[in-house]
Amino acid sequence: MLPEIGATELMVIAAVALIVVGPKDLPMLMRKLGQFIARLRGMASEFRASFDDMARQSELDDLRREVEAMRSARFADIVPEASSGLGVDASEVMQEINRSLTAPDSGMQLHPPIASEPAGEHEASKP
Repeated sequence: MLPEIGATELMVIAAVALIVVGPKDLPMLMRKLGQFIARLRGMASEFRASFDDMARQSELDDLRREVEAMRSARFADIVPEASSGLGVDASEVMQEINRSLTAPDSGMQLHPPIASEPAGEHEASKP
């Protein structure tokens, strides 16, 4: 439970508690300490659960907004929010792609070069 405290340190703490508190009141002190630790753990788990609920609620709110935008056919509202960090507009990218595809001599070669003679004949003609 406590990684910094070894067995010898626990024995020293127990001996000091036995001397200071006394053997008669030591079980009551340990019970109270256990109840206090249980309350602390309960509060920590409650805090963790409320934090998880807030995160889950935030995610649900985002999903609700996206679903509502899709239902009302406002897809254009979703795209700028999603691509705001990119710095490039999707319409500009699509226009660039269309320009490069429709250009008569775009300089792009979409197929492998065609050889004037087959590879087998070229090697056979060598001495």
